[in-house]
Amino acid sequence: MEVQPDTTVAPEKVSLHAKSPFEMRVHLGDDVPDTDVRSALKSGDMGFLHSFTTGSAVDGPGIRLVAWTTACMFRCQYCHNPDTWTLKNGIPVTLDRAIEEVQKYANGLKAMHGGFTLSGGEPLMQDRFAARLFAAVKKMGVHTAIETNGINGARLSDDELKDIDLIILDMKAITPEQHRKVTGMDNADVLAFARRLSALKRPMWLRYVLVPGLTDIPEEMRALAEFGASLGVVEQVEILPFHQMGKYKWEKLDIEYKLAKSQPPTNEGVAEAVAIFRAAGLQAD
Repeated sequence: MEVQPDTTVAPEKVSLHAKSPFEMRVHLGDDVPDTDVRSALKSGDMGFLHSFTTGSAVDGPGIRLVAWTTACMFRCQYCHNPDTWTLKNGIPVTLDRAIEEVQKYANGLKAMHGGFTLSGGEPLMQDRFAARLFAAVKKMGVHTAIETNGINGARLSDDELKDIDLIILDMKAITPEQHRKVTGMDNADVLAFARRLSALKRPMWLRYVLVPGLTDIPEEMRALAEFGASLGVVEQVEILPFHQMGKYKWEKLDIEYKLAKSQPPTNEGVAEAVAIFRAAGLQAD
């Protein structure tokens, strides 16, 4: 993949659209005063976005428009977009501008049985912006989805969750010890959010990144599969093979990358993981 240069021009001159979410974007919100950032996070009048990408077929059902937010509290060892960890690396975008961007594609998304997905980073780090954007998109009649690590799920009310047709929950691990190893944080709030979604009967997909030597632990996957099956609302499980497409970002950002020499899982390894989730009665691929 072509390595994109650091984008440091004025935010208003930066395209909202990226060729891919792997494009490097940094420092685009540095000029926004901290007081304005705090106000925006509280009101949702403005969000910080890495970019929009169009034509996605892997971020929810159908063909999707995806908005990638910045800011994340996890430090996943296999993260392919560490530039999205920092809020001010994103483009400051007013809520109205974000709504207008989705509106451009609304008719096409409905015709292609697709929709709009908010991903990240971690979109619920900007929960007010996310909630207001989802409410506006639902009024367009467009299917909505969020890809989230779930730790800030309590920030959304039950009514706000009704504006999200599908929650794609990125499950990093099931045991607290393994979760801390992978992300640096505990997962009690993640599991609580999953149970809450179950009680509310909200449709979910689960995602699990398979990393040889880090997450390809059969007993961990079996426990996660059993937990997912117990929820009763998991429509499918996606096993995502680890890749090195974001390695260059770790290097350019001068962050220690522990998986620099790790290899993607074999086809057999992926098949074994899929089989574990299917054995629990879940649809998995």
